[in-house]
Amino acid sequence: MFWLGLSTAVPSLAIAAGWNPAKVSSNLGIFALSDVQLAERKITVTPIGQLELPTGEIMACDPLVTGDDWPALSRKVKPGSYPVSLFEAQGRVAAAFLRLRPGTPVRWELATLPDQDVSTLKDDEMFGYPVEAGLGSFMDKTAMALMSAEQDKLKADENYYDDVLAAEFAPNQDRFVMHHPVAGNPLNIAMFWSGWGDGFYPSFWGLDAAGEPLLLLTDFGVLENADGRESK
Repeated sequence: MFWLGLSTAVPSLAIAAGWNPAKVSSNLGIFALSDVQLAERKITVTPIGQLELPTGEIMACDPLVTGDDWPALSRKVKPGSYPVSLFEAQGRVAAAFLRLRPGTPVRWELATLPDQDVSTLKDDEMFGYPVEAGLGSFMDKTAMALMSAEQDKLKADENYYDDVLAAEFAPNQDRFVMHHPVAGNPLNIAMFWSGWGDGFYPSFWGLDAAGEPLLLLTDFGVLENADGRESK
């Protein structure tokens, strides 16, 4: 499989472009499963909190290796506060999703950056984001600028994870945190383990019949066919 970072042109609907999201994720049917079916498949849903999106411009990225020059996703959502949850399996964060509206997606679109064009992808290619610090995230673009400013204040022998984030991750077994870069400021960042660790991971918009987004999902490659049971 080929993993692509920045490319060219305007994003388009994956199905319409002849590119099938199921080629890079077999887990998009997970939202059609009942609680009983999820339990049978050894998948746990963990709500982690409300994400503040004052601009509606979302960044999905490794928060510790991405700077504030990284662009927000092409699709903008209505500003507001939205719940973030995790799918967990095999002791790992298998996927993370930002719920925008209730409902089960009827089609899927690869989440892209402004200069990425889904129609340029071949069947075994995808856009996504690189992870080098073992973390994924969702945030408003303004939250990244806030965190970058806080990182700049660190001393030469300090790093943001060990000296700031570690104490916040600890109560959640280091799996996730809703991090506020500045205490008292409502802007926050949903941070979470990225599956088995470093890699390259795609995000998808789950759409309703009218093409409006219901959720944003990042798949970390732990599940297969929306099943969290370990292979025998």
